[in-house]
Formats: sequence, C-alpha cells, structure tokens
Amino acid sequence: MKSKKQNADFLHVGELLLAWYKIHGRDLPFRNTNDPYKIWICEIIFQQTRIEQGLNHYSRFIHRFPDVQTLAEAENDEVLLYWKGLGYYSRALNLHKAALQIVREFQGKFPENYNNILSLKGVGKYTAAAISSICFGTKIPAVDGNFYRVLSRVFADDFDISKSKAFLYFSELALRMMPENEAGHFNEAMMDLGSEICKPKNPKCEICPLNKECLAFSLGKVHEFPVKSKKTKPTDLELTYHYVEFNGRFLIKRRGDDFIWKRLYEFPTEVPAEFKTEIVHHKTVLHKLTHRNLTVQIYKVILNSEEIFKKFAEENGFIITDLEESHQKSFPKPLENYMKWIEDEI
Repeated sequence: MKSKKQNADFLHVGELLLAWYKIHGRDLPFRNTNDPYKIWICEIIFQQTRIEQGLNHYSRFIHRFPDVQTLAEAENDEVLLYWKGLGYYSRALNLHKAALQIVREFQGKFPENYNNILSLKGVGKYTAAAISSICFGTKIPAVDGNFYRVLSRVFADDFDISKSKAFLYFSELALRMMPENEAGHFNEAMMDLGSEICKPKNPKCEICPLNKECLAFSLGKVHEFPVKSKKTKPTDLELTYHYVEFNGRFLIKRRGDDFIWKRLYEFPTEVPAEFKTEIVHHKTVLHKLTHRNLTVQIYKVILNSEEIFKKFAEENGFIITDLEESHQKSFPKPLENYMKWIEDEI
C-alpha cells in the first residue's frame, strides 16, 4: 500500500491530539513534576511495566532514592531490592551506574542536553527524548511503539517498523505534527493515546479523537497497521537449580554480569553426585523472557550433615541463608516463586 500521509494536515492532527490530552490526559504522580530525575526513573520503570502495576514501585523507589546523589551512594543490593517485582533487573543496575555517571561526569546535576542524557547508561533515544522534551522543552519526539502504531494507522503508512530507518522516518513524521512549544505535552499525549485508546489489540476507535483523520480507520484496516515483517523467534533454554537445605537454611550465590538475571541471587546449579540421593522433590517451572522460553528444573536437596553442608558452601562461595533473610535479596522470578511455595508448605 502506498503511504497516504500527504493527504493529511499534519499540524491539525497534532493540535487535535493536544486538545484531547489537555482534557483526558492521565493524572499520574510524575505528571506533576519537571524534575528530570523523577521523569527518568518513571520512564525506566514503565518501559516494561504497565502503569497500574508500577505506580507503587515508583513511589517506593522515589521515596527511598529521592535524588541522583542518594541513588549513587546506595549499594547494588539495595537498589535491586527496591526494584523487586518489576523484573528486567538490568534496568535497575543501569540506573545505579547512570547515577554514578551523573555524579562523576556532570557534578551530580542531571544533564540537560539531549546527547548528554543519551550518553547515560541504559538510556536510549526514546527515554532521552522524553526527558529532554518534558523537562527542558526540546522539540524532539519520543518515538516508541505507541508512536509507530498511532502514526502508521492515522496515515495508513505501511513503512516497515522493523527496519533500521523506521525510528528516523517516524520521528520526522511526528515533528511535522508537533505544535511549537508543546513537545513535552505532545509526547505525553501520544503515550496516552497509544496505551489507552490506539491499542495493539481491540483499539477504541469509536472514542479516538483522531478517528475522523485516521485513514486506516476510514479504510477499515486498522489491524493491518503498523507493518512489521521481522520478528525475532524466542530461543528455548533449560536451566537446572538445586535448593540445598540443612535445618531450614539453604545456599545461594550472586550471579555475575554476563548472560541473563545479572547480579541477582540464585541456588546452586550443580551439586556433587552424592547430593542427588538426598533429593526430596522436583519442580519444573516454565518462564518467558523477551527472547527466551525458559524451562527451569528445581530440585530440593535436604542434607543430613551440617559439616557437608557448610563445607560445600565454603568451597564453592555460597552464602548460607534462610527464607526470612532471603526477602532482603533479589532473585529471578522462578526462584522467588519457588521460595514462596516452600514457605507456604512449612
């Protein structure tokens, strides 16, 4: 299908969107501030988390780490603890690294320049644009999945969003729609429209403020947009863990910075052959990550010798803990759920 965006009045569409947003925009706690630190935290939290699920996490995180300096001075473990339940823990680690970067490179003051914001660990083009536009008025669109979906539908534009040039293409399209001095509100309006009305499935076209201008809607082809040809097929991965217990205490170790679940705690992945005679049960847990389908095998091993238990821990660098103490550490979701199951069985 040939793009029909030349038939639209770009600025008019942008003004309609803003008019709708000023009446129907979501009342969110981070909408009442221009503090770049708070906007940064909320953007990182809500990248992979729905608003209603993440609001309490956002409030707790900001309460404990109210500014860059506080976050930079915190220990990794505590940052991960306050991130617990949000998943994608690399986001929390990158927040901590970026806070240290701001202290080191920008004297503790959050950078105002788009390129400087983009240089922060874990900050991509979308997040840098959101902070830059909302907090500093920079005329730059915060292009993400919402932008791709709304713009491709409104203009019945079949530009493949999986292509490397899609970000630049839709950025230029959005700039033509963006009213002067309204970059932050325009970006927030696009976020709200995409998440509340112009949804991937079951869009609420009948109440959309742009439905009269939407070419895909008028053609009855809303579900054909956006066009995306390339889709990464998730790979299958099997992991094995051993919950090694003696007298109510068990063994854990912190993961490194390579592979998945960076810096989280886990159970032993390998145990001596003689331990396997002490296995009392086995659970198989299925878990999905963005690009991986995990099958996690967990074996519960109850040892009858404290000496063997402590020797194995010492020789292999494991920490001896219990269920109550483990609440102060962060684990991959399958292991966290397993420990909850153990607690319920006690």
